[in-house]
Amino acid sequence: MPSPQAVTSGPELHSPKEPVEPQTPERGTRRASSGDAWPGLGTFRRAFSRTSQRASGRTSEEELGLLRRSSRFLLRSLRRAPDDSPAADPCQDTAAPGHSPEVPSRVMDGVSQQRPTGMGPEELETEAGKSVADLIAERQLLAAFKQLQRLEARLVEEKVSHTFEQNPTGFARRAMDVCLHYDGLAAEIAAIVHETLGPDGVDAAMLAELAQVVRAEEEAHPMSPADGDFLCTPRRWRQHWEDAVRRSAQRRVQQAGAGEAPRAAEGASGLAQLLAELGSLIRCDLRKVQLEVQPAYAAAGFPAWEAYLRAYHSAVAQRLQELARDARGCEQLYILLDWAANVYGSPNFLGAPDLTLSTEPLPALLAPEVWARLESDYTSFLETKIVSCFDSILQLEQSRWAAAKAPDVLQGRYHTPLSIDVHMLVAEHVKAAGAISAELEATTLRICARALGLFVPRFEKAFLESEAVNEPHLGANINACEELRTCLLARFPGTFVELEKPLVAATCIFQKRLLQGLQCDVQPLFRTLCTKVWLTQDTLQLLMDKVVAFARHLEHVAPPLGQETLQEVHRYVVREYLAQALRPRERFQGDERMAGSQKMGLDAQAISNTFQGLGSEATWLGQAIPCVADILGETYKDNIQLHLERLIRSYPDIRFAPHLFPWRSDRRPSGPRFGRDHVLAILTLRRLGRRRNRSLLQHAQDLLKAAARAGSSETSGGRVLFEEIEVSTSVDMLITCI
Repeated sequence: MPSPQAVTSGPELHSPKEPVEPQTPERGTRRASSGDAWPGLGTFRRAFSRTSQRASGRTSEEELGLLRRSSRFLLRSLRRAPDDSPAADPCQDTAAPGHSPEVPSRVMDGVSQQRPTGMGPEELETEAGKSVADLIAERQLLAAFKQLQRLEARLVEEKVSHTFEQNPTGFARRAMDVCLHYDGLAAEIAAIVHETLGPDGVDAAMLAELAQVVRAEEEAHPMSPADGDFLCTPRRWRQHWEDAVRRSAQRRVQQAGAGEAPRAAEGASGLAQLLAELGSLIRCDLRKVQLEVQPAYAAAGFPAWEAYLRAYHSAVAQRLQELARDARGCEQLYILLDWAANVYGSPNFLGAPDLTLSTEPLPALLAPEVWARLESDYTSFLETKIVSCFDSILQLEQSRWAAAKAPDVLQGRYHTPLSIDVHMLVAEHVKAAGAISAELEATTLRICARALGLFVPRFEKAFLESEAVNEPHLGANINACEELRTCLLARFPGTFVELEKPLVAATCIFQKRLLQGLQCDVQPLFRTLCTKVWLTQDTLQLLMDKVVAFARHLEHVAPPLGQETLQEVHRYVVREYLAQALRPRERFQGDERMAGSQKMGLDAQAISNTFQGLGSEATWLGQAIPCVADILGETYKDNIQLHLERLIRSYPDIRFAPHLFPWRSDRRPSGPRFGRDHVLAILTLRRLGRRRNRSLLQHAQDLLKAAARAGSSETSGGRVLFEEIEVSTSVDMLITCI
């Protein structure tokens, strides 16, 4: 005979408010007569109604179908009697088409008033005079099961001996009663499970008895009968118990924050509170299971902890997926991801070191595709949010510029909050993403790097267009770019490599603008150098005072960049001084030339001492002006070649124009035509005669060729001086060549 489906919950057979159908005298007499022979379905309904009163409001539609299924399976079993005797036909007649819910009542109405053979009304009563229904209602589960087991065994004996063929309808009625009582017992098990974690709870003795009943049923019905008979079929109460645990967990999880659900749509705070309440409920329930429920079941070998854990895990997963469908915005998505990964997934979730969620892996709380969608949605919102944060940072900086307030000096450096704001923005989002997963952390890093790479040029342009472009603000922005470059690359190697290029570019532009300010300020002062007025006045001092004042700002710039800028200032001063010397406005002769040489030497010493005092490390610049001064004032003309050699060896970027020398057969311009004839310009300062000029120029060309063959790399290393000095070919230079 086919076995029934696994029972999932018990029926609510009768509600206290259910109206009682009036009976005709004939029908009432029939039921009374039948009741004298056997306390049947009506008795069970009246007794079991007390149980239904306790379980009122918790029974599902699935539980209401137990009676219908039981009657269908029982009647089907009778139709398949071994000899297919006609005596079973009345049972077929009593089964209405479509298996109406009234099948049990019609079976009872069709029962003959004749007392069943071999069985009396006392068979559903214990020695204390209580019926099985009363035992179930009083939750004496084990006693009720033992009585049902005896009745079931007697029915099996009648079926084997074919005694039931004498009165198949009576047999069906008694089998139906046993079936319904089994279902009632299963319903009571579900009710106990439901109340276990409720406010009143269930005592440990009741839980232990429940476990014993389930074990007893498994031992009584180890396997289905070979002939498929409905009697003695396994009731699968363990599975029924697990289903009840699962439904109980689902109900409790769905009730968590049910009154607060509308607030979840209002923003992240409502969702956070809902999840906090959900976590508190789960924590409380699971701790109660492990500390109170599990010990009660342990005696019967019931894995209550594992069953409850799986049930709650599944219920939480279902609830989170429902919340994920309605989550909107970066904050809500992150709250869901963080709660799943760090709150629920924490080993201390239950609040005690000796309590853990699981000793073996559980399925993923969220399906991989759901988790991937949440991360994808989160990163999309995050990208927009980070761009908005950078916009806010730029607006804050612009408000500081508009206030015309000088930047603060912290630890000896000009300081702007830009670097701190960017660091906090990146660190906050990267740390939050890293708490979720390594993949999300990597994605967040890329988003931050890309957004910062776009922000730097915008910041640079906005600052240069503002009215706050001065030495303190330029120094503060140089420091900020350097801090971002070094710290971000050190903390997140690899990810921010592409960010180095825009940061270095912005730093160079700020440095260039810093130098341009100084150049605009001191450039007019160079025009008085190497003039006859210069011979009698200290025109260099005012220029050097401005340089010293400018260098004081560089003391508040990060050391690598401050030193680099100071050396660039040093090189600029020497270069411009030489440019004035090689392009003199007035020609010195005789005593004036000697005085100019001495004055140039003193200026060189003053420039060198000043920059040495400021901390410039560009000592290689110290020989340029003295060499030119020595050539200008040398009285022994043979030594001019030695001074020229020293100058060319110290500054290989010096140039001369062989195209001006008609006696050279291998004349090939080594530089731009009419632009860098430095050697010729230096010799023009002296009238040495045709033969000596020719010899010195030839020697200079040989030295420069040798330096070129040696592959000197000093020019590419940053030691550029003469190459940036433009000199034009004058009449005096032509005379010197001729």
